[in-house]
Amino acid sequence: MKTVCKKISFGDSLALESGQTLSGFELMTETYGELNSDKTNAVLVCHAFSGNHHAAGTQEGEEKPGWWDEMIGDGKTIDTTKFFVVSLNNIGGCHGSSGPTTIAAETDQPYGANFPEVSVSDWVETQKLLADYLGISCWEMVAGGSLGGMQALQWAISYPKRIKKAAIIAASSKISTQNIALNEVAREIIKKDENFHNGDYLVKGASPKNGLKAARMLGHITYLSESNMSKRFGRKLQDPDNKMDADVNYEVENYLQYKGEQFSKTFDANSYILMTKAMDSFDPAKDFDNNLVKCLQSIQAKLLIASFDSDWLFPKEYGLDIQMSAIKAGIDSTYLELEGAYGHDSFLFYSDQYAAVLKNFLNSNG
Repeated sequence: MKTVCKKISFGDSLALESGQTLSGFELMTETYGELNSDKTNAVLVCHAFSGNHHAAGTQEGEEKPGWWDEMIGDGKTIDTTKFFVVSLNNIGGCHGSSGPTTIAAETDQPYGANFPEVSVSDWVETQKLLADYLGISCWEMVAGGSLGGMQALQWAISYPKRIKKAAIIAASSKISTQNIALNEVAREIIKKDENFHNGDYLVKGASPKNGLKAARMLGHITYLSESNMSKRFGRKLQDPDNKMDADVNYEVENYLQYKGEQFSKTFDANSYILMTKAMDSFDPAKDFDNNLVKCLQSIQAKLLIASFDSDWLFPKEYGLDIQMSAIKAGIDSTYLELEGAYGHDSFLFYSDQYAAVLKNFLNSNG
């Protein structure tokens, strides 16, 4: 599989949904396969909250493959011998694209908490500019899970002539009050870390690592299913020789400690706050009198809307709401509830059923 990792600079200013402006920005991108001569085989994959541009393969010096490696590659579900796959780190992130860790030209210091608020619509706009840069006039498919699925939906709404298919997986047209509340608790945990310094921790040479770790531990619980956690851990006690923390008693505690610790080493706290706020604010129907049917009427793409039976964070009702609105709007759409052993995280993992559905959708007539 041909893989190219590249940071691309855009010099023009970008007007954001918040009313703020970025005077130019950078996108860290990774592509897989090759673009055909008429540039009609391009697929955009959009990452979820904590994802990035590294969607497939194994980068040099890293053991962990990309977040959708089970689905993207030569001969895989999204077959890179046929399709040119584009992945990027969204602005506001912390893996190479412009975000809070970027040095601001105006101050010669990291943006930190001063990086402007971003939205799903802003991400789609930057992805459209990336498509222009690559010479891609229409995506064969835009796909993503969770927050990535929200981007796929927004693409179909914002640029109906530039997308043939949208795979909206484990996502919603707006998140619940409960999910907003969980995100606010996570943000508050980060802000209460003594090393947060009102978001200016990089300038002070500090890191709110403990707050970020605890926030991730909370979030990770919501990504899993109760049945999977019970099957995997039960109430088994942790081996004393492998404890992440002296106060740990159970294997599930140790697992969460490990996940939180690893995440806190690679993610930025301000990016965490920005990304969760972008998720909270997503509601494309707000620009259409809060009428989702009216919002979807401009869509020309085929929609695949998929939920997982073990997902309690983004349950099937979210997908069904999009599907019912799409039917009323006269949109070519299909809804499926898939089996998933991993709760909300099921969208990341291969299963025969999941792969067949996505592959058949991608290879269907546009």
